[in-house]
Amino acid sequence: MTADRQRANVAVAAEQLAVIAAHHELVVSHGNGPQVGLLALQGAAYPDVEPYPLDILGAETQGMIGYLLEQELGNRLPFEKPLATILTMVEVDPADPAFDDPTKFVGPIYDEAEAHRLAADKGWVVKPDGKSWRRVVPSPRPTRIFEHRPMRWMLDQGAVVICAGGGGVPTMYAPGEDRRLVGVEAVVDKDLASSLLARDLGADLFVMATDVDGVYVDWGLPNQRRLDRVTPDELASYPFPAGSMGPKVAAASEFVVASGKRSAIGTLEEIGGMVEGTAGTNVVLEGAR
Repeated sequence: MTADRQRANVAVAAEQLAVIAAHHELVVSHGNGPQVGLLALQGAAYPDVEPYPLDILGAETQGMIGYLLEQELGNRLPFEKPLATILTMVEVDPADPAFDDPTKFVGPIYDEAEAHRLAADKGWVVKPDGKSWRRVVPSPRPTRIFEHRPMRWMLDQGAVVICAGGGGVPTMYAPGEDRRLVGVEAVVDKDLASSLLARDLGADLFVMATDVDGVYVDWGLPNQRRLDRVTPDELASYPFPAGSMGPKVAAASEFVVASGKRSAIGTLEEIGGMVEGTAGTNVVLEGAR
């Protein structure tokens, strides 16, 4: 969690992304889980100050990671190529069932007694995570990307757009007639938010770069196998863990079904191959199988 390590990781991504940006319109979204956790722990060092809510921490990390991405991409792209990081808010539905059963683990681990004390003191929901306990928050589905129109305008001007960090800042309209927008103590899944954004922008391709070279069935077993080209219906026939590959598979399938275009899941180092359709797991409609 050092600044140098974060920059080094971003540099690996920038090497791949700069090649893509030379020949395509490029929109980059990213996660922010470790960074939000770091800011929360740093904030806990000030006991006289009420901890900042998750929506504000998410907004802070969008600036932090966007800054690093802009610099590292800018160091590899022609000087005249514009880059822009857009603070991104994502609307969620207050009636989303996720608010009734929070499942997203955030923050540090506690023993059971400390977890329940904090839950009573701060109004948290806590659940066991292995042998320890952690805070959990809702993970509602994204329903709208507020800034997709300025993103489209920036793409039309030739910019590389960096946005939707950590799934975007979760927001909703408070009850009442004034339609007042407020932040939400929740975490929007970054893959589902990126899939929605890709559809809003009319993307031709939606790539999710992760730390495995594709989607596997029977993962971790002797007979595990990687899926090469697969349809959303085929993916739906396999079980995938909700905490890892599940959201990526769902995000890819939603994009492909809604747009008729292709999605790919694979490693950061193979982004170029995924763009060409020669690497990763490629999700396509039946006619393109």
